[in-house]
Amino acid sequence: MTNINDLVSNFDPQLKLDLVEVDTIHQEFLHLVEQATKAKGLEFADIFKNLLAHTQAHFSGEEENMKKIGHGSMLEHISDHQRILGDMSRFNDKVQVGRTQMARAWMTDSLLQWFDTHVKTMDSALAVDLKKHLHKDSITESA
Repeated sequence: MTNINDLVSNFDPQLKLDLVEVDTIHQEFLHLVEQATKAKGLEFADIFKNLLAHTQAHFSGEEENMKKIGHGSMLEHISDHQRILGDMSRFNDKVQVGRTQMARAWMTDSLLQWFDTHVKTMDSALAVDLKKHLHKDSITESA
């Protein structure tokens, strides 16, 4: 099982895609998850809400770049984003009314494993395409 401490401490060798803005937003995501895992009481709801907003912005920028470059796996990638955002939104609805137990379990058991796999597969393929196009177009690195 993937845990937050391993992902944060081993970010460079395991998850670095060599696109500064992409790596930065991925690190921010992991730090928000780490904060949420340590949060007590009402603080968890605020951090989880911030995690959802961060993830929505992250995916929006990434999807914009996929469309700009005509990324070959775009539909599958976007579908994966939609699934995670759907799960995260449903959990956030429960978290905001004080029901945090399932969201905490999902975050540490499922979300981190998904993130690890997603970055190493879908995002790494996107990074290859983005690097090919960065010198051709004025694409931002906000994937």
